[in-house]
Amino acid sequence: MRIAVFLPLLVAAALPGCGKPEQPADVREFVYVSGAEPETLDPARMTGLLEGRLANGLFEGLATYDPKDLSPLPGAAEKWEISPDGLAYTFHLRDAIWSNGDPITAHDFAWSWRRVLEPETAASYAYMLYCIRGAQAFNEGAQADFDKVGIVAVDDRTLRVHLARVTPYFLELTAFSTFLPVHRKTVQKLGRAWASPKNLVARGVVNGPFIMKQWRINDRIVLERNPRYWDAANVVSDRIVALPIESEMTALNAYEEGRADFVTSVPLPLIVKLQARPDFHGSDYLGTYYYNFNTTRKPFDDVHVRQAFNIAVDKERLVRYVLKGGEKAARTFVPPQIPGYSAPDGPRFDPGEAAKLIAQAGYPGGKGFPRVKLLYNTSGRHKDVAEVLQEMWKENLNVTVELVNLEWKTHLATVRRKDYQIARAGWIGDYVDPNTFLDLFITDGGNNRTGWSNPDYDALIGSSGREPDAQKRMAIFRNAETILTNGMPIMPIYYYRVQNMYRDDVVGMYPNIRNVILLKHVGKGQRSRPGT
Repeated sequence: MRIAVFLPLLVAAALPGCGKPEQPADVREFVYVSGAEPETLDPARMTGLLEGRLANGLFEGLATYDPKDLSPLPGAAEKWEISPDGLAYTFHLRDAIWSNGDPITAHDFAWSWRRVLEPETAASYAYMLYCIRGAQAFNEGAQADFDKVGIVAVDDRTLRVHLARVTPYFLELTAFSTFLPVHRKTVQKLGRAWASPKNLVARGVVNGPFIMKQWRINDRIVLERNPRYWDAANVVSDRIVALPIESEMTALNAYEEGRADFVTSVPLPLIVKLQARPDFHGSDYLGTYYYNFNTTRKPFDDVHVRQAFNIAVDKERLVRYVLKGGEKAARTFVPPQIPGYSAPDGPRFDPGEAAKLIAQAGYPGGKGFPRVKLLYNTSGRHKDVAEVLQEMWKENLNVTVELVNLEWKTHLATVRRKDYQIARAGWIGDYVDPNTFLDLFITDGGNNRTGWSNPDYDALIGSSGREPDAQKRMAIFRNAETILTNGMPIMPIYYYRVQNMYRDDVVGMYPNIRNVILLKHVGKGQRSRPGT
């Protein structure tokens, strides 16, 4: 899942409206810093981590996650069966209702998943449903009959899914944001505007533990317990408040002053000091910080230029002397935490070879190289990283790179339409498997923003889904990542580290490599309640 990391504007400034409002003493409220203003809270269209975190409070999939280890647990479905060949899943929905009182049915899920696959929805994550029989052909317009797609509402309480291939992580997918249900009548009546702040507050119909109570843009999002949620008695907090604070220094101030209970990253200049505190919680993170190259535009249509830019950067120096938070330099895209997978050896820092490559591309000593722009979204860390790389490229390649800062929504839209040369990006695994990283870069993939295409790569990613042997499957992924690394449409820079801060009165937090925080289970000082 795409991630926005927000680090400091080095001047601490309190945002208006950040203080906790007056409230009855018996209201259990949990306040956290969410980062930027959400791009969308429509499950079919969201791609960001911050949006997904809010979505898991508003909606619930067939399965949900165990907060301790992220294993799939019954959600909207109370149970399921899997066929012996692993290709058919039958979900039995519990007797539950939407927040407006309508029954939640298998037809709601079938329609919601169809909506993701409808070409006009333009869902970036539609390819995540391609493991379902006929889903890819329907999404790509090769066949228009949805009855041929393996999503069948047998009756109101039974959904049967036929897979195109064995997918070991399919139950995890049914808990993921793209697979969350939406209320059909509401979406059909309001169209795309159904997920606007105004409509989600006034007319939003959800099936999760919370309802949308307030959405004041660039100020706060307030969720309140959904009394019609099937498991409302076991929701830890009565109210969740998300503060869209982009500056990490401002976010830390809110935390230190008791106006926020949880922040997900810390100011870079203070990282060493903060790591020594008991309320700092750091751990491995299944994610990679990287740059996209637009391979459809000069000069990055030349693989030699892309390779030169990559090996002209001393990533070890960056993580050791700039980031200082335990991050690891990345030479390949897939992080090292996936069991059974061994990534290929990626290229190392080599300024001499980088100079040869840039000369081979027609720019000896950097002569004649065009001035290029690097886009990054608002964040002190992104700026710091970009400035270091800007200096290294100048020193080692004698090229000039201009830095351009954009706010989160604008950055996403600009990169999505490929109106860039180099652009900052980050990806957190949506499940623990190499596929969640490597299928990003298939030709015309919904999240492939580089314009890069390689038929051999596409064939390997496709064949990985048909390979039942686990070791052979991992070998296929390794071969695919070798092609990706050689083609260099992206430049891996470092592997993320979780950098959460919360005090010991916060409950429902469990370290995990995806840093998934389930809003249903978090709260303050309610140790006798579930999720603690």
